[in-house]
Amino acid sequence: MLANALRDRLSRLWTRGETLPRVEGSEPLLSENDVQQCLRIAFGGTLGFVLLKWMDWTYGTFFVVNPILLLALVPVLNASIARQFLASVFLNNAFTLVVQGLFGDNPAIMLLLVLGMQLVLFNCMSRGPLFLFGALSVVGMHVQLNFASYPSTDISDLVWCNFVGGGTTLSIVALMHYCFPDKAPRQPPSRPAKPPSNRRHEVLLTTAVAMVVYVMFQVLDLSDSLSAQIASILILFPMNWFGAIQASIRRAAGTLVGCNVAVAIQLVLMTHYSLLWLVALGLWLSLMLFARHHVMERVGSGAGLGAMTTMAILFGQYMSPDKDLIYSALYRTSSVLVAVCSAMLLIYLMHALLNRFAATRLIRPAA
Repeated sequence: MLANALRDRLSRLWTRGETLPRVEGSEPLLSENDVQQCLRIAFGGTLGFVLLKWMDWTYGTFFVVNPILLLALVPVLNASIARQFLASVFLNNAFTLVVQGLFGDNPAIMLLLVLGMQLVLFNCMSRGPLFLFGALSVVGMHVQLNFASYPSTDISDLVWCNFVGGGTTLSIVALMHYCFPDKAPRQPPSRPAKPPSNRRHEVLLTTAVAMVVYVMFQVLDLSDSLSAQIASILILFPMNWFGAIQASIRRAAGTLVGCNVAVAIQLVLMTHYSLLWLVALGLWLSLMLFARHHVMERVGSGAGLGAMTTMAILFGQYMSPDKDLIYSALYRTSSVLVAVCSAMLLIYLMHALLNRFAATRLIRPAA
């Protein structure tokens, strides 16, 4: 009887979207909104993957990673979010076509133009209301400019895939919100006021590190290190040294877990990785597991998001009916760890330098 009463009580809490009192050391119960978001992420990422492979499109990051980022970073969909996402797609494509097309053979001019654009985008992120536009534009611009810098890349195909991927992503996100809507209204996140010195600190720190990452990927032959490139940018999202510490640890852990799960799925499938429905099932199960961890972290860019984007890149960019992902997964693990450690060193050095001046000193809020 006691067990039945407890089960009934848990059922009532679940259906009303309430949570149990938090016990130290225990996990919080997911609300109904959290479950719906997990379903949106898992089905949205898998649908993007199936469409990518079924239509034989290239550049899987536009079709698998983008839906996961949009569904994970923003748990709602409205006109402002749709406009920011589409604006990031148009900006990246225009920048790639015009700037890369006109000045791609002049590194000095390209460096100055990319520097100016990074300052604008990180300023949008620091101010808050246009954070999504800035974040998606920064990630997309680094990926596209890196792809476009290689002579073997067809820039028109790259831009076209981004346009198609943008429309596909927004359609998938809208469909997921229609199929798995929130059960209760969400409260908009609070945006604490920042002193001007904090905004200057954040913009200069992130721009400097992002530019070093951009230069390194242009100078070195790192065309096969997409995960490392994205990881180096995602850990900048907290926009300060203290947040980046936790973000880098979570990102490295998420990448390690994501690669191991991808290898495990590959070993389970053995020689059957050419069967799309089997691969899609494995991807859905892993995305559902990582999405649950992501919503329970409640930190935005954490280990759950790192694992999901790693899975999306491995399955979307590197797995094909005639190619497995064992080598790609192992390579991704080492490259991401090196990239994250290098980026953290740069972030610390910039943080220490900027804190020497009152105009750019980071003022931490009182605990």
